[in-house]
Amino acid sequence: MDLRQLRGFVAVAGAGTVTEAAHALGLAPASVSEQVRRLEQSLGVTLFERTPRGMRLTEPGAVLLERARGLLDHAEEVRLAVTAERRRIRVGALEMVAAARLPAVIRRLAERRPDLDVDVRALTRRDLLAEVAGGRLDAALLLDTGPRVGGLGFDPPDGLDFLDVGEVRLSLVAAPGGDTEPLLVSPRGCSIRLAADRLPDAGPRRELTSIATAREWARQGLGSALLPDFAVDADLAAGTLVPLGPPAADAGPPFTLALRLVWRRGREPTLRDVLYAMAS
Repeated sequence: MDLRQLRGFVAVAGAGTVTEAAHALGLAPASVSEQVRRLEQSLGVTLFERTPRGMRLTEPGAVLLERARGLLDHAEEVRLAVTAERRRIRVGALEMVAAARLPAVIRRLAERRPDLDVDVRALTRRDLLAEVAGGRLDAALLLDTGPRVGGLGFDPPDGLDFLDVGEVRLSLVAAPGGDTEPLLVSPRGCSIRLAADRLPDAGPRRELTSIATAREWARQGLGSALLPDFAVDADLAAGTLVPLGPPAADAGPPFTLALRLVWRRGREPTLRDVLYAMAS
């Protein structure tokens, strides 16, 4: 075994395909395939089942995955100790969460650990989960609900842990005197869209390009929209939008979602300060 082989193996396990893993690593797919093949050869076991839908871990592969991740984390700690470089933390979030909620988290983390550098990436939920599972992000903030990752209605990768670090209130709103139909929704796969899909008897819908567009159309009286607190509180205070549904603070899903921090299982010791800053 060598570290390059382990990195290739972990990347394929996280991405699910050699092609996506190679793209993330900046390598040719043939190079990543060769790394995995040599690792399997050196261990004398099959680590993946090759299926038409991608690479699926075998039982030995699943056993290796947790240990490989620990070895790579330890190797990075050794490298930083020897080179005296600053440690870099990679945090991802949904774009609207990155804009509204991450600044306070980054400030707390800077106060607690001024020796850390923090990279922030705004991605879609699907990309966030893939990047965390593949080890290219240390942690991610997203919106969800329920006792497991994906309770809002999406399929997460295996091997993720989570901590709910806050709530996001959703309000069904429209302009005073404006139309309440259609329901203005963001594209499929968006967390707020998944919540809107849970609304009973919502009537006709119009799909728009983003939450920001749905808010603006609602302000102009062209329909109603289910919007998160950080996107709509100023309009509610100004009276340019008014609530239509039950009070968000008193209702469960879809009117309240968890602000959920997710990370790869087993990385808690490495991420202790990040988890503390995000949960505070």
